[in-house]
Amino acid sequence: MAHLGARVTHIGPGRVHIVLPARPEVTQQHGYIHAGAASAIADSAGGYAALTLFDEDSEVLTVEYKINLLTPADGTRLEAIGTVLKSGRTLTVCQLEVHGIQDDGARQLVAHGQQTLIRVQARR
Repeated sequence: MAHLGARVTHIGPGRVHIVLPARPEVTQQHGYIHAGAASAIADSAGGYAALTLFDEDSEVLTVEYKINLLTPADGTRLEAIGTVLKSGRTLTVCQLEVHGIQDDGARQLVAHGQQTLIRVQARR
């Protein structure tokens, strides 16, 4: 996330927001924020959301995720929101949303997805 310039802006039980400012390093040839960058922040938001519900000896790994790119990712920044739908002993399922946000605060849903994560023991 540091390499992309993204930062966590909200942490709550089962919910995490990550913001990625638009800059040339994360755009594609048409000037939109690249789908890879949007997908990366969505994946991380879901993973961190799951982690908020685990004990301190647990970590999380993504098993799979699917993301639908609904419209070109435009705006001065993107905000990914990961929300836990079901937290289990082994697998956790999260909803992923990515919104393009303009300077005036206008928001548009640019991507939506679902993710499955596995709980693993922390590496020592």
